[in-house]
Amino acid sequence: MTGAATDASAVARARRLLARRGGWIEAVPDGYGLRSGGDRRSRVVLVLDEAGFRLLIERPGLRRRPGGGWVARTAAPERPDIPEPGRPGLIEGSRTVMEADGRPVRRRANLGQSAVDWLAQRKTADGRPWLTAAQVAAAARLGLDVGMATRGPSLTLRWDALPRAGGGSAVRVEPGDPAMAAARRVEAALAACGIARPMVDAICIRASALQVAERDLGLRRREGKILLQTGLAALAVHYRIG
Repeated sequence: MTGAATDASAVARARRLLARRGGWIEAVPDGYGLRSGGDRRSRVVLVLDEAGFRLLIERPGLRRRPGGGWVARTAAPERPDIPEPGRPGLIEGSRTVMEADGRPVRRRANLGQSAVDWLAQRKTADGRPWLTAAQVAAAARLGLDVGMATRGPSLTLRWDALPRAGGGSAVRVEPGDPAMAAARRVEAALAACGIARPMVDAICIRASALQVAERDLGLRRREGKILLQTGLAALAVHYRIG
């Protein structure tokens, strides 16, 4: 089968296939291929593009399949697949990103929720959202600068361009390069977070799960949420958002 589809009928068919016993989906060269057999010897019966795959993430939802790929989340997951409390959904896939020269490139990416998205949907005891719109917008703004800082003339992801805690930027490009300017903006933004910098760095830059970040930083459970909230509030002030 050639060509990836995203029309409503193709997505509806994909949902029906995933609902059947043995139905699963995985990344293939042209998009995301649906199979109805137990392994890769089974024929790909339908190929969806990125937009169609995202619709499947929303409904019925996907979870990792032990042998690779994903199955419908409506099926009862085995205990190893149950995410840790407070961990954003992890759905490995790929998406197209724009390089510094405007060239579109496919990259591996987590298509599930980030920890910021996850917290933005949660409420406090008095019914208020854990994160305000300004805090969420500040995290997104930081993400844009991080994305620019990690891309350079080599057209590859460059994590070495990001600032390291206490060590400044390790970017290796000529002065004036957009990646260097972005890395400096990231450094200034993180510095504005004060004591919450390590948590903001872990969640917004390293894409860590919330509980993993708390554990790695030696924080008590739920303490990381408060620290992230504080850091994003400071970040919003830094960006003059809200």
